[in-house]
Amino acid sequence: MNATACIRTLVVDDEPLAREGLRLLLASDPEVSVVGEAGNGPEAVRLIREQRPDLVLLDVQMPELNGFEVLSHLEPSEVPAVIFVTAYDRYALRAFDIHALDYLLKPFRDDRFHDAIGRAKAQIRLARMSDLSQRLMSVLSTYGERDVTPVPSPAPAPSLAPDPWMHRLAIRDAGRVVFLDVDEIEYIEAADYYVQIHAGGKAYLHRETMQSLEARLDPERFMRIHRSAIVNSRRIRELRNEGRRDLIVVLTGGAELRVARSHREKFQHLR
Repeated sequence: MNATACIRTLVVDDEPLAREGLRLLLASDPEVSVVGEAGNGPEAVRLIREQRPDLVLLDVQMPELNGFEVLSHLEPSEVPAVIFVTAYDRYALRAFDIHALDYLLKPFRDDRFHDAIGRAKAQIRLARMSDLSQRLMSVLSTYGERDVTPVPSPAPAPSLAPDPWMHRLAIRDAGRVVFLDVDEIEYIEAADYYVQIHAGGKAYLHRETMQSLEARLDPERFMRIHRSAIVNSRRIRELRNEGRRDLIVVLTGGAELRVARSHREKFQHLR
């Protein structure tokens, strides 16, 4: 499959007007081809199996099967890239738990929609390039070493198979849902059964335990420095010794956090 081929897209929503609106938005993108639309869950499962789309714009609440049930009826190899498009914010956390590419909450702005489609196109093209490289190397290997001069394997490209770590976090905040890329997070503090997430100069209260959230974050990027604090290592600006025993982490936003003695060894190679 050519990496520059159109992104074959399926539109799934039980409301005809909603499907028409999505088709109109997609019509302005010459790199996207709408290969079908479905108005209920069983029809969506059938069309995904028949059309094998690259991308599905998927509503959550639909007759017979909801959006999550649609995906559960598919084999792993049949599941395309998914952007949820729905009027219900309460499903956002679950959507990201199953590694949806994005979650668009109706009504959304056109630029927000096209931003989501742009990220999806990039992911799909990288997946195609990776698949093409793997198939090429498989074909070459069938000829044997005596027939083909060995060539170095290309660096693996990211694919649609998601890594196990969370990339976006949905936070309920004063009657709305805020979506944060984990790269935006500066540090996280424990607050009983909640955590307080600091990002972009703001603090958000999120209902999740510190232990649960830490298990979903990439340990190469996020490090526990205290039983009640996790920092984004890419946001560390400075390490400062205070007295003989205290080590202070200074973050890019200006916050200063003390490192517990039991976690200081994580910084030994930096000092």
